[in-house]
Amino acid sequence: MSLRLKVVALAIVALCLAAGLWVYWFVTAHGFSAREKPSALEAVLARHARRIASPPGARELKNPVSPTPLAIAEARDHFADHCAICHANDGSGRTQINAGLYPPAPDLKAAETQGLADGELFYIVRNGIRFTGMPGWGGEDEENWKLVHFIRHLMKITPKELELMKEVNRLELHAGESH
Repeated sequence: MSLRLKVVALAIVALCLAAGLWVYWFVTAHGFSAREKPSALEAVLARHARRIASPPGARELKNPVSPTPLAIAEARDHFADHCAICHANDGSGRTQINAGLYPPAPDLKAAETQGLADGELFYIVRNGIRFTGMPGWGGEDEENWKLVHFIRHLMKITPKELELMKEVNRLELHAGESH
């Protein structure tokens, strides 16, 4: 082994050791509290994990469902019933549940989410993201594709639609109560 190769290998080992010591220090100094805001590095890593959560080829998938008013309305009701508890009706992520999630559910209207391809959003909705609060819902493909349209629609959601979603939220809250 040449001297240059040994120096490079030693530098890599030293960097890995330094990174490991930094992680150890960070965890012991800050803990694993889900209440702390993620650091900038954690946010970048989480966005990267979200991007690579989809397998090769998912990015190229095209939404086969037409974005009709009915499809968006059906997805809106589904979102209010299943997704709003973490993502909020408006997609902002400002919910009591999300305040305790780590990493937090993203603002679905943010450029980082809206910049994902339809196939990536579909894959995330269907399969979730490991090591986060985002479960893999499975479900029917058509229903998941409609949700992709609704996520895109969040950018122009109306006050009337938000009111309709609140009704669905209320129905869900009272579904478990006995009368």
